[in-house]
Parts: sequence; C-alpha cells; structure tokens
Amino acid sequence: MSSFVARDLGRQTFRSVLADMQQFTDTRNASTPDEVWFVEHDPVYTLGLNGDTAHIHSSGDIEVVPTDRGGQVTYHGPGQLVAYILFDVKRLGISIRPLVMLLEQAVIDAVADYGVLAHGRRDAPGVYVEDRKLGAIGLRIRRGCTYHGIAVNVNMDLRPFSQINPCGMAGLLVTQLAEECAVSSVAQFRRDLLQSLRRLMADYLPVAES
Repeated sequence: MSSFVARDLGRQTFRSVLADMQQFTDTRNASTPDEVWFVEHDPVYTLGLNGDTAHIHSSGDIEVVPTDRGGQVTYHGPGQLVAYILFDVKRLGISIRPLVMLLEQAVIDAVADYGVLAHGRRDAPGVYVEDRKLGAIGLRIRRGCTYHGIAVNVNMDLRPFSQINPCGMAGLLVTQLAEECAVSSVAQFRRDLLQSLRRLMADYLPVAES
C-alpha cells in the first residue's frame, strides 16, 4: 500500500513554501517518504512557467510571483486550501495525467460527501461545479518527483479572481465550498481531502528498485 506523510503548514507565504518544496525535491533520495503539505497562503498571484502576463488585468497591491509549475495565472489567499503533492512518481509507477486525474477525483469524492456534484475536464484540468471552477491544479516534475499541487476554494474572498483570467480562461466563473454547500471550514475540508487522498493512493505500490 502506498502511504505518505501529511503535514499541516498553517498559513505561509507562497515564496517560502516554493523554496521548501524545491529543496525537498532536490535533496530527497530513493527512500525518502512521499509527503503532502497542506497550507493556506497570504494573498498572491502565481504565474506558471509559460504563463502570459496578459491574463493579469490588474494585480493591485497583490504580489505576482513567477513560478515553475504548469498552467497560467491563478490566485491563492486565506480560506483556500492548497495541497502540495511531493511524490516520487517513478517509484509509485504513476504518470502525470493519471496523477492529475487522481487529485481531481480526491476533491470530487470529498465534496460529494457534502452534496456537491463536481467534475473534472480533460480540456482544462481542475475541479468544476457545473461551469464554475472550484479547484485549480498545476504540477512540476523534477528528478522523477512532483511538487506543486491542487488548490481548492473553501471560504475566501473571491474578488481577486476577477482581476485575472483564471488559469488563462477569460470569463471563467470561480466558486467556493461556502457558496455551494454548508461547509466553510478549511480544517474540516483538509481532514476530508486527506482521507480521500489516502483512499485513492492505496491502489499504488512503490516500484521495487532493480
């Protein structure tokens, strides 16, 4: 059975967690346990590796941080749960697309228990409720390992999303759990998402070294 270490980092700046993820990835070895880091960020716009600044209409006083994940621009802020996925995908024997779908499914399963019917999209990764985006996903693979992850809006100020084309999609509607159901606690959703992730990851066995 695949297992991972789960850490709750509380509220942190994006820059500090990005540096920590990169260091963890660069210094881990074949026996390092996989980890999932849960965090809420101070307000920040992050721009993917090939992101286009034209998708940022006005950043105001919110910092824009270029980063090394895939995808375009998104917003992180308090009340949004980010799950950073620090997995050795070579050891697990999982490729990137199935991992993306697994992360989406973990969110879909967790919110289904709240009565929220969510889904993924092949043409635009993430988690949606009808045509409204609930969660954004972006990963990076380095040295056969992933970092970055999935961000789910729980109970936050959504107004900063109106200043960008979220994930490069003009006119995309953004939603959050507090608007879709009675759940507004980041701590509750963190517990439920962790349970969902552990259940789905149980299907993966680390690949034995030859």
